[in-house]
Amino acid sequence: MTLQTLTYLVVGASFALYIAIALRTRAASTGDFYVAGGGVHPIANGMATAADWMSAASFISMAGLIAFLGYDGSVYLMGWTGGYVLLALLLAPYLRKFGKFTVPDFIGDRYDSSTARLVAVLCLIFVSFTYVAGQMRGVGIVFSRFLEVDLGVGLVIGMAIVFFYAVLGGMKGITYTQVAQYCVLITAYTVPAVFIALQVTGMPLPQLAFGATLPGESITVLEKLDGVVTELGFRAYTDGAKSTFDVFCVTAALMAGTAGLPHVIVRFFTVPKVSDARRSAFWALAFIAVLYTTAPAVGALARLNLHATLQPGPMTEPAGSLAYAERPSWMRTWEATGLLRFEDKNGDGRIQYYGDANPAFAAQAEAYGWAGNELTVDPDILVLANPEIAQLPDWVIALIAAGGIAAALSTAAGLLLVISSAVSHDLLRRTFVPELTDKQELRAGRLAAAGAILLAGYLGYNPPGFVAQVVAFAFGLAAASLFPALLLGIFSLRMNAAGAISGMLTGLLFTLGYIVAFKGVFMAPLFPNTAEAWLLGISPEGIGALGMVLNFAVAFTVSAFTAPPSPATQALVENLRIPRGAGDAKAHH
Repeated sequence: MTLQTLTYLVVGASFALYIAIALRTRAASTGDFYVAGGGVHPIANGMATAADWMSAASFISMAGLIAFLGYDGSVYLMGWTGGYVLLALLLAPYLRKFGKFTVPDFIGDRYDSSTARLVAVLCLIFVSFTYVAGQMRGVGIVFSRFLEVDLGVGLVIGMAIVFFYAVLGGMKGITYTQVAQYCVLITAYTVPAVFIALQVTGMPLPQLAFGATLPGESITVLEKLDGVVTELGFRAYTDGAKSTFDVFCVTAALMAGTAGLPHVIVRFFTVPKVSDARRSAFWALAFIAVLYTTAPAVGALARLNLHATLQPGPMTEPAGSLAYAERPSWMRTWEATGLLRFEDKNGDGRIQYYGDANPAFAAQAEAYGWAGNELTVDPDILVLANPEIAQLPDWVIALIAAGGIAAALSTAAGLLLVISSAVSHDLLRRTFVPELTDKQELRAGRLAAAGAILLAGYLGYNPPGFVAQVVAFAFGLAAASLFPALLLGIFSLRMNAAGAISGMLTGLLFTLGYIVAFKGVFMAPLFPNTAEAWLLGISPEGIGALGMVLNFAVAFTVSAFTAPPSPATQALVENLRIPRGAGDAKAHH
């Protein structure tokens, strides 16, 4: 059986499973559509949250970024996992106790303001569409390679699948679909990692293989990798180019963004009790840890295998470069997608793949007659190409295709549902058309989800960066806009609607403007994307941290000069922080 046939069978079987679950759990009410009826078990919800969370950025792009960035890639691991601690401790149980369907619902009722609700919807839409662009790019990458179709065709297929089970099943269908998707994606991620760890180090656990000593050599994987990449003129794998301040800002933006992501927060509205929200967060962390502790090994071993493929001999001309006509089959297939490109700059018919971080090596390369690096490898392909580079069995390659699609689709579905609920519930029923019936609201939600899918597909076809970069921008926007409003809404009695609205708009506009200025979303960048040009040396991926500080500062300042919330609102906030049953316990004393 050919690889393509096997891939069709494995991916088709996973699609059949998702659609069957969507049909079986079809939403019959707005409660089912928005929060799955509020009856999901904490373990199932933890697994669904993990799938919702581990998007194409985690599955496809994160290990690729770690492979190419080395030490600098660790900010994604630290930020995305640390954010869950903030979410579990500071937000999830309180928002569940509040008992509303959506994040704008909480902000609108807590601040007793329709304007605050509208601003929260605006922030949510910017965050969600930025995030979903990364997921749809991931879908297109997987389909274009493994189903051997054009990127646009792959996006259309992915959009059709998401449309079916997100629009039909709502949160109820998505929740149980995501449980299945977690099982698919975690199996697809860990099986190749175990194979490659065994192949390179003889150690079956990738987490241990990451620091293992190589068989027959007296050096570790990281020491070997440092030697290989520096010999080729690249920066040492264990060295970082980012400043400490920028690392801090990116990590802070990702952490606060995690806690402010509406599609993750809404998952905690689906459990029966407040205590179940905490348990869900614990299980989600446990399920997420399986992938996140494996990713560093996947990235390092993939980079090692990549160089072993491209440099078949010592770095002396011509043995140190690969003849283009003799390139392996995995390079041919990825070239067809346009995500791996070769440009023969010196016309010698060989692939020179090297960096310019080491001036001594650059001079040596020039002496060989080389005219610069000739191979461009998109970081987003490395995890998917890794089994092919390592020459693993075809069934492993087919499995990772199914896993990549599951990761992208699970998050895309959650995001699209959040967008549709913001439009149908927060904009229509709670603001502009309060007389809307449940049936009409459900229909509006499905229409909004359909429209969101079309726009998401366009953004996936024209994304503003790599998958993980695009997702990092979404986290920055969430950190700068929604996170402060949620946190202050729970823990500040004095924070009022004027302060929250001013803070959200300041954080959103500042962060969005900075990203557009340096990344050129739908336009040419206004400034060069270099550390010298960045404000205070903060990269676009980390600017959300500064946006968050501005949000807090503006919110506190405006709140101090305007009227405090009503006594009823302050009582609501006080009650929100009191555990259920605390009053009874006090009475018994």
